[in-house]
Amino acid sequence: MGRWIDRGHERAVMTGGSLLIAAGLVIHSFIDSAAAFYAVWLLLGGALAATLYNPVFAIVTRRFPNDFRRAIITLTFLGGLASTVFIPLGAWLIAQLGWRHALWVLAAIHLLVCVPLHARLLRHAPKPAHRPASGAAATARPAANHLRSVPFLMVGIFTVLLMAVTAALPPHMVSLLRGTGLPEAWAIAVPASIGLMQVLGRVLLFFFEHHFDLHLANRLIPCLIPLGLATLIAGAGHPAAALWFVLFYGMGNGMLTIVKGTAIAQYVDREQVATLNGALGLPSAIARALAPLLLGLLWTPAGGYTPGLWVLLAASVMGVFALLGAQRWRLGRT
Repeated sequence: MGRWIDRGHERAVMTGGSLLIAAGLVIHSFIDSAAAFYAVWLLLGGALAATLYNPVFAIVTRRFPNDFRRAIITLTFLGGLASTVFIPLGAWLIAQLGWRHALWVLAAIHLLVCVPLHARLLRHAPKPAHRPASGAAATARPAANHLRSVPFLMVGIFTVLLMAVTAALPPHMVSLLRGTGLPEAWAIAVPASIGLMQVLGRVLLFFFEHHFDLHLANRLIPCLIPLGLATLIAGAGHPAAALWFVLFYGMGNGMLTIVKGTAIAQYVDREQVATLNGALGLPSAIARALAPLLLGLLWTPAGGYTPGLWVLLAASVMGVFALLGAQRWRLGRT
């Protein structure tokens, strides 16, 4: 998908992705076995690769080269409201129509809203900066050089490690907080508050990003993740520590999406941002899949989640220093 976007086919990618999602949701409504469930999600997974944050960030970067960061902040603010709207909407549709017919409604939304918007608004794509002289190989050569560069490898380490950390916590959050001795109400309220803090962090970034250096912001924002984890470890069982954790981790996680979405363009290469971000797709997906399992395996009857939290803290610190290294390498060279 990244290569196609970099070659100027963004309209076809996102319009086709929305069509595939609509088709996949309709097919999903007819499944009656586990094998069919996995098969339809292979189709939907490919379609989501054409329509979620990564392709959208790349398209925005190509179309707004001088202000892509602010455009991405706006998109992530709106995207952060997706679950706020569609989880209750989905629940209401299921209650009224049943889950199979609810999928028809969601498919219709993609077909009648997303497909026309992408087809109409993504016309006149910017021309590729690197004109291929002889097909795909000419386009792939510069990208291959970047894939071996120090800034790309460091941004890759940062992206994968922070993806692992932020993916590991949510499935275990309630059990983790219960294990620290927090009252049940707190164990439920803390995870529910993180989403609100994510949106708040993006709102603050939207209004105040022009008042400080963006490279300084890129250094400080990822630090909120290890700071939140350290607070959780140090103040286990205390409601005040849980509140500080929600503040640091929630706001950091919300703003981290912008940092990850712009790091390739700022510190590696802006012209092939879709291809390079696409190259991080597989390691990021593996990290997102394995991290919750590994955190569960690190749980012990005696220590609870504490050993796992220390591992996550170490991984997040390594990720922060990796981004710092990429930033210093690139800014030092320029």
